[in-house]
Amino acid sequence: MPHAPEDKRKALARVRRIRGQAEALERALEAGADCAPVLQQLAAIRGAVNGLMSEILESHIREALAADRPAGELAQDLTALVRSYLR
Repeated sequence: MPHAPEDKRKALARVRRIRGQAEALERALEAGADCAPVLQQLAAIRGAVNGLMSEILESHIREALAADRPAGELAQDLTALVRSYLR
């Protein structure tokens, strides 16, 4: 999780944009929009979520590497984190 005020502000701004995209998708579905624009909106949302996830994952890894933890424990935790991200 980003803890620096600027990083936190950027993450929250991304979440708000994603929420706006999801609301636009909902409106399109309610209106019976064609499949192509709906799929395009879904791809945009997926890209936005993946970008946010990537930033938060990077932040977490940086924090974990800065922490004073045994290397084996750190490797195990980071491996589990990356596995869950890739699912």
